[in-house]
Amino acid sequence: MRLYLLNLIMMMLFAVSTSTAGPIHFTQAEQQQIFVPTPNLFARSDAFSIDFSALGKNDYFFPLPVGNAKVVDGQYLDITTTKGDAVKAMFGGTVRLSLPTSYGNTIVIRHDNGLETVYGWNAQNLVKVGDRVKAGQTIAIVGTKNGEARAFVAILVNGGWINPETLLDPDSHRLIRQTLTFRKQNNYVLVAQPPRRERKGVMSLDPDDADEDPFEKSNTFELDLQKLEKQHWNYPLPGSHIISPYGGSRNHKGVDIKTKPNDNILAAFDGVVTRSGPYFGYGNCIVIRHAFGFETLYSHQSKNFVKVGDHVKAGQVIGLTGRTGRATTEHLHFETHFKGHNFNPNLLFDHTNKKLQTTVLKLERNGRVSKKK
Repeated sequence: MRLYLLNLIMMMLFAVSTSTAGPIHFTQAEQQQIFVPTPNLFARSDAFSIDFSALGKNDYFFPLPVGNAKVVDGQYLDITTTKGDAVKAMFGGTVRLSLPTSYGNTIVIRHDNGLETVYGWNAQNLVKVGDRVKAGQTIAIVGTKNGEARAFVAILVNGGWINPETLLDPDSHRLIRQTLTFRKQNNYVLVAQPPRRERKGVMSLDPDDADEDPFEKSNTFELDLQKLEKQHWNYPLPGSHIISPYGGSRNHKGVDIKTKPNDNILAAFDGVVTRSGPYFGYGNCIVIRHAFGFETLYSHQSKNFVKVGDHVKAGQVIGLTGRTGRATTEHLHFETHFKGHNFNPNLLFDHTNKKLQTTVLKLERNGRVSKKK
């Protein structure tokens, strides 16, 4: 039995295109091939999450970058373009179907993130079943519909349609930077995301609140730390003192902060957990990804309380201080990263007063962080 998708997107309304293209109606035999549950998708849990803001620039491509896209009936993208244009894979994955249908040559790709995409009206398919494809790889040549060079692209989860506007902006072609949770409920899949807050001049470092990449139009970006609301930051180990500073002769990549064994370690900012577990000399390690390219790292824990994919809030207890890994005493080793580069945590935190600094940071595309002069 075909599984339908119930789209429950909190705090968001999606406009339905007025295009006259109409809904897609595959034959019954075609539906049995295209709209099928994904094996083992919910084998371990009744829900999974995808953090789209964690994707790099080469992990997502709009299928027809120069095309003009409309969403039809909340069901699929109707993209008009130029004759002979190349159709690109939206994400990396494996070709599940490549065959002629009542909607022209059609391709279905099962992606590594759990979704599937369908590409129809193709003049020619350039991939075959079983092929591994990368995001942005040419998979077909666009065909025609009603005398125009057009393609339809649909997004599926477990055999059911997803409104494309849940994932992307059809006008700008950009993926929405957000974390979506897909939960199986009987014969439905519910899709939900955290509600967005009205920022009104204040902000957080929650990656779900960062709608745009500030470096798309400029090589630099200024972050005023005074605009971070108190509920969106927290000193990671209150009541502590520094036992080893950043840098120095041993090129220390973070700061070592000490209180007592098994003390509560708090998330410094809102974010998404990207690592949680033993990691070489770090011992039990946690990495949290934040907006704009920031990450915080916490290590030597006796115990971690969060797992990869968890969305955590500033001040949430994420682990307990310990001496796992290369550590001679129970403490927290705390690092701050920007675009993969370490920088001095002192630029963010006043360790003496356990407060956020009241400065403006200059962030550069190349990963450099400095105080604004």
